[in-house]
Parts: sequence; C-alpha cells; structure tokens
Amino acid sequence: MDITHFLNRQLTVWRTVTVDDGYGGQETSHQQTGTVRAKVDQPSASERMLAQQAGSPHTHTAYLRPDADVRRGDELRGDGQALRVISVVQPSAPLYRRAECELTEQEGT
Repeated sequence: MDITHFLNRQLTVWRTVTVDDGYGGQETSHQQTGTVRAKVDQPSASERMLAQQAGSPHTHTAYLRPDADVRRGDELRGDGQALRVISVVQPSAPLYRRAECELTEQEGT
C-alpha cells in the first residue's frame, strides 16, 4: 500500500545543529535539512484529550512517507505554519511515519 497520493503538502525540515565556534564554545542554529511530502491533520478529540492528560502540546499530526528523515525536535515549515515535532512513530508495517507536532506561531509581524 502506498500513501503518496494522500500527501498533499510540501514541508521543509529544519533541524537544530550545534557547531564549535572556534573559541572553545558552541553555537546553535536551525538549518534546513530537506523537504518532505506530508498530510497534516488536527488530532481527534480523544487524541487531544489523551495528549492533555499526558501534558503534551500535541496540536497537529503529520503523516509522512516511511523513509522521511524527520526526527523529534525538528521543525516542519510550510504554508505559513511551523510545526515542532514532539515524537515520531512508525507502525509495525512500515506504510507511513506519523509525527505528532505542536503548531508554533512566529513572533513579530
């Protein structure tokens, strides 16, 4: 089974990268590491309730191809939204990857 026809959005993947600053310290920045196709949904009422009980800020779910390089802590950006990845789960049959995310709002303008 192929889920590619359901993946209706193109999102860029941003990852936190730490590099030496040349003075004995380190600098942290976000770097774009690639793009992925995804389907982004809001979680069901029962999923939201479970997330709230666990103290999780789960506001959106992104469904991805099973080989998508998306990790916990990454940020998925596209269509004016930024989604911080809370966790990534792959079912026992590798048909897709599911990333539980939190919608973050940009500061400023």
